[in-house]
Amino acid sequence: MLLAIDVGNTNTVLGVFEGDNLVDSWRVKTESRTTADEMALQWRGLLDGIDIDGIAVCSTVPAVLHEIRGLLLRYYDDVESVIVEPGVKTGVSLLYDNPREVGADRIVNTLAAYHLYGGPAVVVDFGTSTNFDVVSERGEFLGGALAPGVEISIDALAARGARLFKVELARPRSVIGKSTSEALQSGLLYGFVGQVDGMVRRITAELGGTATVIATGGLAPLILDESETIQQHEPDLTLIGLRLVYERNTT
Repeated sequence: MLLAIDVGNTNTVLGVFEGDNLVDSWRVKTESRTTADEMALQWRGLLDGIDIDGIAVCSTVPAVLHEIRGLLLRYYDDVESVIVEPGVKTGVSLLYDNPREVGADRIVNTLAAYHLYGGPAVVVDFGTSTNFDVVSERGEFLGGALAPGVEISIDALAARGARLFKVELARPRSVIGKSTSEALQSGLLYGFVGQVDGMVRRITAELGGTATVIATGGLAPLILDESETIQQHEPDLTLIGLRLVYERNTT
């Protein structure tokens, strides 16, 4: 089976594929100071009884990627592995001023989005940051936009507001909050929905008026029911993209 690993700034997602099918997946906290041995122990606990014969990795955290290289060398030296980095075949043309600035996760998401839905498309990835990744009708990465994520905004409000505090990410009774907690929930939820819909409409207009809009990332379910522009929800988009990259580089 193929083990796909998406290392994000906040969470790391691991998924196991049997052929094209995602058999199981897990979400764990990303710790930038975790050692290769600690990760190996965690992985083996999750993967107990699963025969891994291939590994695909993308990471936005350089310190963790360094440890993963050591982990692969020590514990999985007999397993074919692919790390998404310069020199790896993805099939995605990067129409960016400096292609080396594009995060591996954004490239992988572009590949998966085009594979599943064609182009043009807009991927809205709800993570530490909210990423808007734009895919051309030919599957090229055109660029996009980056905005602070929901959790970052909650933390910033609680840290900088003397009488504000962290709240559960949930829908309030109404847009007009009747308590500080509800007011914060309303501003966060509907504020981010407005941001997403506004950005998607502007991006779609630049693309000529049509695009498939795909939501992914751990916080996507919070926005889905309220958004007017999101058309598809693919929670495993990055893992699917990692599988596709692995296949391109090993077959």
